Amino acid sequence: MDSSPKPKILYIEDTESARTLVRRLLGRDYVVLEAEDPIAGIELAQDTHPDLVLLDINLPHLSGREVATRLKSILPDASLVALTADATQGAREMALAAGCIGYITKPIDVDTFPRQVQEFLGGKQEVLENPDEHLQAYRAELVEHLEAKVRELTEAIQRNEFLNRQNQHIIAMLERRQHLLEAAARVSHGITSILDLDTLLHSTVDILCDEFSLYYSGIFLVSDDGEWAVLRAGYGEAGKHMVATNFRLHVDRHSMIGACILEKKPRIALDVEGEPSHFRNPLLPETRSEAALPLIVQDEVLGALTVQNAQLNAFSEDDVTALQSMADQIAIAINNARLLRQLEAANAELLRTKTFEAIATATGEAIHWVGNKAAPIPGSAQRVREDLLTLLAASQRLYEHARAASGKPPFAAVWENLAEEAAEQGVVLSPRAEQLASQPERRQRVLLSLESMLEDLFIIENSANTILNIKEDLIGPARRREEAPLNLETLLGDVVREMGLPPGVVQMAVQSGLPSAFGDERQIRRVFVNLIKNAWEALEGSDQPQIRIFAQRAAEPGYVDVVVADNGPGIPPEIQERIWVSFFTTKGDRGGTGLGLPACMQIITQSKGKLWVESEPGNGAAFHVQLPAASGE
Repeated sequence: MDSSPKPKILYIEDTESARTLVRRLLGRDYVVLEAEDPIAGIELAQDTHPDLVLLDINLPHLSGREVATRLKSILPDASLVALTADATQGAREMALAAGCIGYITKPIDVDTFPRQVQEFLGGKQEVLENPDEHLQAYRAELVEHLEAKVRELTEAIQRNEFLNRQNQHIIAMLERRQHLLEAAARVSHGITSILDLDTLLHSTVDILCDEFSLYYSGIFLVSDDGEWAVLRAGYGEAGKHMVATNFRLHVDRHSMIGACILEKKPRIALDVEGEPSHFRNPLLPETRSEAALPLIVQDEVLGALTVQNAQLNAFSEDDVTALQSMADQIAIAINNARLLRQLEAANAELLRTKTFEAIATATGEAIHWVGNKAAPIPGSAQRVREDLLTLLAASQRLYEHARAASGKPPFAAVWENLAEEAAEQGVVLSPRAEQLASQPERRQRVLLSLESMLEDLFIIENSANTILNIKEDLIGPARRREEAPLNLETLLGDVVREMGLPPGVVQMAVQSGLPSAFGDERQIRRVFVNLIKNAWEALEGSDQPQIRIFAQRAAEPGYVDVVVADNGPGIPPEIQERIWVSFFTTKGDRGGTGLGLPACMQIITQSKGKLWVESEPGNGAAFHVQLPAASGE
């Protein structure tokens, strides 16, 4: 096997199909290098020193002949062959004069092309007759091409000079616009934090004159009847005087202020002497230019802003754009101040209404809940009392029979003490004993049952414990907290194991590198016990119950998120807000107190976190717990 390296052939051609054909014909026997433009081809030749260079004549920017001349100047020993479709008279001679050793015409003959390449690699050179004549013609072509390039460069320089002047003009305009926008931004920043309307208006005219170097500015607001534009704030002593004298203008086209309010668009007077609608105010004698800008919010005109300058032609198109943008901000600030007044009054009324409603709702829910839990107690207690009296009556008859038969029976003192206490309580046992004795033995067994007595006692005990257990839900969140860093992976794993749910129900994932949360371990554990317990209860009757727990970094820096989700029936939208209300429960007679989720919300809120639910009916529920991360993690 021949281990010598394959010859390198560089093909400079801007047509992809031609390069592909040459690559297929020569790729097996040669290393074929390709360049799609002249400059890249020259650079590639310098880097690789190919054994043969194939050149197209009609290349962009530089002709193949010019490329050949350049390659010969940097690689004198390079073998160059023109491969072109140019069959015009003199084309071959010009290529040879430029430095090529051969000339192959297109279309390529696939049968002879590899042999032709091999011959040129083997040293074949085509002979140029009358070389001086063709060399002179080629040089003339180079000079002509150079002249064309010089003309192109000259035109490009002229275009660049024109563009440079245009750019300088644009830059100056942009700098001016930037200055205006920065000034407008400072004005907006200065007014957006002011919520008192009178303070806002007076501060605005002062800031405007300072930032835009204005002679005067003033703010008019439309009167309630829409007939007048009333000056509410003005700059300087002139402005103070006009406000004090209740200066106002009709909303009509006889003034720039009235016209801009009616038309809802700016009115500009670059020379007020030629503007008929300009109001000639004796208090402002130096005004030469004026702009009146409407104050509009959601198509409602609140008033107008007047800005005046002591210079002619003071307001350019960019000035008007910036001033109108700022006027829009002023309008929003004025509207916000108005709305704040209305909102404060409405909020006070709403707060009173909602407070009474919340108290009524919570009290009603609490009374209803306690009533439901306590309802079984009186009936069960009454049945236990009746069973106890029946048992005492039966015991009395047994005592009497035993005493008649043997004198003083065992435990006589116990019974005699019970009989005395019954008498003191006004309990008469004899009639009940006689009634019991009159019953058949089978009936007697039914009238007195230990199982029935224990069942009633269990009902009483369970109801009482349920009522007592709400104590922890009510005061648990108020316990003194002992906050510390919490490893959520450990805490959640312990909670799941301790709850003893069936294998495979809970799927838990914790993001790698999750920082510790910060909170009270006992209370945070209680939150997750409650959420997982609720999720499990929501899955009752499900064929494939599944609870997913995922802990990760929160999108908000400094927090971690834990999601407890199930594939149960979900929570209807209409009760998603009510689940956080004390004593509200969807568990009916299944033992829910309606205090678990409110307690969870209070615990998480006290921990400076957030708790919310996302649910769609039929797609389960996902409870999100956001907790602060431990500092330094």
